[in-house]
Parts: sequence; C-alpha cells; structure tokens
Amino acid sequence: MAGRNPDRGVSVSTVLARRLGGELLRMREVRGLRQAHAAEALSASVAKVAKMERGQVPIRDPDIRALCHLYGETAEPVIGRLLTLARTDRERRKARGWWNQYPQLSAMVEYVALEDIATSMRTWELAFVPGLLQTPDYARAVAVGAGSWEDPGEIEPFVEARLARQARLRSERPLELWAVVHEGALRQLVGGRAVMKEQLGQLLDLARTDTVTLQVVPFLAGANPGMIGSFSIVSFAEPGALDVVHMDVPSSTLWLESEDDAARHGRIFDRIARVGLAERNALDLIEAIRKEM
Repeated sequence: MAGRNPDRGVSVSTVLARRLGGELLRMREVRGLRQAHAAEALSASVAKVAKMERGQVPIRDPDIRALCHLYGETAEPVIGRLLTLARTDRERRKARGWWNQYPQLSAMVEYVALEDIATSMRTWELAFVPGLLQTPDYARAVAVGAGSWEDPGEIEPFVEARLARQARLRSERPLELWAVVHEGALRQLVGGRAVMKEQLGQLLDLARTDTVTLQVVPFLAGANPGMIGSFSIVSFAEPGALDVVHMDVPSSTLWLESEDDAARHGRIFDRIARVGLAERNALDLIEAIRKEM
C-alpha cells in the first residue's frame, strides 16, 4: 500500500502520482535516458528521481517542466495535463481525511482515501454484502467471523469506521454506487436471521435512493464471469485519473491501475450485470429472502 506512514501524518492516495511518475518514466525511456540524466536536470539525486517515477513523492511544477524539456516534450496540452496531475496529487496529499482517526483502517487507508474522493464505484461481491451497504450488526458479525483480530476491542472502532464510509452515499457530493451481489451473499446467515433481516431491509432502503443501483446475480444464472472473484472499480473526476481496480486476495490487497486492466474489468463487470436481475426484480428477490428470515 502506498502513502505516508500513518504514524507520521496523513496517509493519502498516490494513485495520481503513480500515473504521473509512470508517464515520466516512459518519456525518459523513449529518449533512451537514464535516471542520472533526469537527476542532473533537476539538481537532485537519482534516488529522488526513482521515488518520483514510483509515485512516492509529490512533484513540483518546475520539475515537471524541466523533465518535459529534457525529454523533448513541447506540446502544451501534454505538459498541462501532467501539471494538473501533479497539482491534484499535491492537494490530495495535504487533505485531512476522517479515516485517520481509525487505526483499524490502516490496512485499507489508500482504498478509503480513494473512495472518499471518487465520483462513482462499481462493485461486484460474491460472498458479502458490500461494505458501503452493511448494517452495524452485519459488519460486526463479519469482523468477528473473520477471526483475525488480536484485540477484540478493535472490532467496534472498525464497525464505526465502516459506517463513516457510508456517509459518502448521502453527502453533498454523493458517491454513485452500482453494486451487483450474488444471491448466495444474501442468503448467508451472517450474524443470524435477525441480523440478516435487518441487513436485507437496509439494502431495500438504499436501493431506492438516487445514488445506489443494486442488482443480484441469482443462483439460476449458473456459470458466469463473476465466479473469478469479487472486485471494485473506482472512478474519479480529475483529468487524467484512470479507473482503479481493487480486489482483496488472502495475503494482500491488489491494485490494478493500468488502462488495459481497468477496461478489462469494466467489460467483466458489464457481463456480470447483464446476467444479473434488473433492479426491480432484484428488489423483489431481496424482499422474498427477507420474508424467509
């Protein structure tokens, strides 16, 4: 996970910085130059250039222009786009986020920071109700069931943090969420029947808001593209900010930030949505399952 150490300050996303650094790296390589040449042009160390190209440090406007000059890039639209990326990244690094008061989110701090500034998200969930739609009791049952907490006292702050994330759905700049959930996730008795009945009720309520679109892939859909596993696609308004694909694997969190990866997962999501029930039918199914509870 990239970002500053939470113990030293505010951890924020460097997704734009990695995009910017990657473009500068490609420009340098096309010219056949080494990092030492870039370092000399900036009167900086090779180590600093390496950090810039990995998106680990903010990049100043004069450095952007100096590197573009070195790499032979004179097109103002291209330079202007790089400057916008750099300025947006610098502003984001200085922003204070509500998530910093929750140490329990340390493993997800970059994802939550991205989520906080995203304009929209598409998420496919195979086994769980999406985190942004979970009730407190459901989130608590998931945390307890995971069995990975060394200190049980950390579970409640984790639940509070999860609820704080949901504020984006009803904020002045609401996150647009398109969630597709497998029927199995709705029938799994997480926390027991009472917890699930409340959770399904909340899904019905949220799905009737303007910012949430909810679909369900039923068991009857059979084999489908979603069987590869859950993932989320996070989208942003900033110029040059590509969609970011996020998924959790047993040993780590995986980020896919290339244009090809984002497009590929976008196509997969579309295919999953096509085999899912239309929203009205999805809500009917959720209501039927809720009555069974």
